[in-house]
Amino acid sequence: MKKSLSKILVLILSTLLIAAVVTGCGGGDSGKKDAAGVPTIRVSHQPEFETFLTYRAIQEGLDEKNGVKLDLKFFDSGMPQIEALPANEWDVGATGGVPAIMAALRFDAYIIGIADDESFANVVMARGDSPLANGESPKGKNILVTTVSSGHYALSQYLKSQGMTDKDVTIQNLEQAQAVAAFDSGKGDMVGLWAPFYYTGLQKGWKVVADGDAVGAKIPLVLIANKKFADEHPDQVVKFLDIYFQKIDEMKKEGNKLAPEYQAFLKEWAGMEVSLEDAKLDIDKHPVYSLEEQLALFDTSKGESEVHKWMDGIATFFTEQGKFKPEEKEKVMKSEFINDKFLKELAKQKGLIKE
Repeated sequence: MKKSLSKILVLILSTLLIAAVVTGCGGGDSGKKDAAGVPTIRVSHQPEFETFLTYRAIQEGLDEKNGVKLDLKFFDSGMPQIEALPANEWDVGATGGVPAIMAALRFDAYIIGIADDESFANVVMARGDSPLANGESPKGKNILVTTVSSGHYALSQYLKSQGMTDKDVTIQNLEQAQAVAAFDSGKGDMVGLWAPFYYTGLQKGWKVVADGDAVGAKIPLVLIANKKFADEHPDQVVKFLDIYFQKIDEMKKEGNKLAPEYQAFLKEWAGMEVSLEDAKLDIDKHPVYSLEEQLALFDTSKGESEVHKWMDGIATFFTEQGKFKPEEKEKVMKSEFINDKFLKELAKQKGLIKE
């Protein structure tokens, strides 16, 4: 059954009301420490590439070496992550640009960094024997996609490149695993997928009709923080970023040489089996940015930052689609939800910025 945005917002606001009661009763585990006094940071992740970095850090004990314990929390996609925010179920994490804007608009969450660039890893696919795979117009077709997501943004930009809007097709909302299963069973004419789900499609002979980069959809996968946790424990947010950037640096150095480990991660944590070649492809299609590069992306010394431009593009699109009200878009883009103070603090600790 298709879940409309209005229903999602009702669920979010209902959850917020319940969370207010729970919080008043002392609920939530934000800032929790173990018996030895080691802080636990609950990290919200989806079964995607960016989670591999946090997963490896935990497997290698890098979190403990840095004086914290990272506790992974599994979510199918971005909106369930955001729905869990008011109940204070996680502290930091990674999510798509669209859910991040929703989190900022509803719960004042912060974007604290860039996990990776998802523009090449969000695709629109058709079956290999379908005329749609060879350029036929998608007008009037039924398309499966996870709505209010980066995948939806890429899909809609693809439709725009064809001179159409969402109204010219029928969109059915499904989580990624459900979309793969439904499309495989013959439902739908096209499907919007992100990695690693779309590699399953490649294995089944489905063809990529367009990716986000090709249709002008800049799709950052962002690092996000629960405002309450970040304001109360900024040192732990910086610690998380320190650990994450150590793995980013390793990823930039090793690249797809890490494919066997990534392949094992997808099977063990996400329950997905992909080929070694697809694991290599997934790494190649997820550019990551070093701390120095991210400081430049967040820099506002010459006007709007690159990150602000990316997020504004996403917010503008969804406003045009009626998902946000114009005043909501203006409110969130004028807020301080793109917050680089934690990056800057880490940079100071690394000697990249002088006091």
